Amino acid sequence: MKLGKIKRINDLRSVWQHETKDFSKWLAQECNLQQLSDAIGIDIVLEECESSVGSFNVDLYAIEEGAERRFIIENQLEDTNHDHLGKLITYASGKGAEVIVWIVKRARDEHRQAIEWLNQNTGVKIGFFLVEIELWQIDDSAIAPKFNVVERPNDWAKQMKNVASLSETKQLQLNFWQQLSEYIKSNESFAKEFSARKAQPQHWYDLSVGSSSYHVSLTVNTQKKRLGAEIYIPDDKDKFAMFKQYAQEVEESVGGKVEWREADKATRIITLYSYDISNESQWNFAFEWLMNKALIFKRIAKQFDK
Repeated sequence: MKLGKIKRINDLRSVWQHETKDFSKWLAQECNLQQLSDAIGIDIVLEECESSVGSFNVDLYAIEEGAERRFIIENQLEDTNHDHLGKLITYASGKGAEVIVWIVKRARDEHRQAIEWLNQNTGVKIGFFLVEIELWQIDDSAIAPKFNVVERPNDWAKQMKNVASLSETKQLQLNFWQQLSEYIKSNESFAKEFSARKAQPQHWYDLSVGSSSYHVSLTVNTQKKRLGAEIYIPDDKDKFAMFKQYAQEVEESVGGKVEWREADKATRIITLYSYDISNESQWNFAFEWLMNKALIFKRIAKQFDK
């Protein structure tokens, strides 16, 4: 058997001559942005290239798919420097970003330490990623990019800093969603349909269904003792009306009562189930109910979103 020889292409500018005109334009393509999403573990949806921040522009401005977290992505086809670190902070502030991604050729030790320090000393909602972009080739094959994450948020450490101050209900919610995330990862039929999200001490847990205009949301109500699964549409009444045209088919697919709720902006297509999550030994039943309903809602969205 003849094997190829793998080699690293050190000159990034042999492929992308200019950061903005070439690399940012390449990264903005959906298939390439997906590679970055896979590397950092968060689904990214591009909003704008060269997005204005006062008299400056951030390379890419994006949001998390199925959620409201704002991203900035700053590219640097060279070693990290203080100038770009300063820009990163400026752009994050100007955009109110919660996820900050710095893509570079090589991360200097002092800048790795700076990003690590920022992750340790910012709030639980803020996360910094330092990512090296590499180019590899096997013999004369096409050159392939690889994102190597060298610094990332320590979400567990940040959460632990805040758990002590959480109420009993918030601690229960956090634990419930953390175990649901593990349940998704360990269940192949659900893992191939949904990416497990970071758990938060709140009553909802969002899942992407491949659309930026709506997502599936799972809920727990500890006071009324019930679970909920829904299609949540933040601000698109036309989309809600479109789904409602198929109300009978939706209810038949869900296999139970469906409520069609409208507020000033947001709309919800929701089904509920009486359940008390205080009994941890029964959580697997709750996880199964929630994820089966999430899967049904994803199929509904695919079938009727025309």
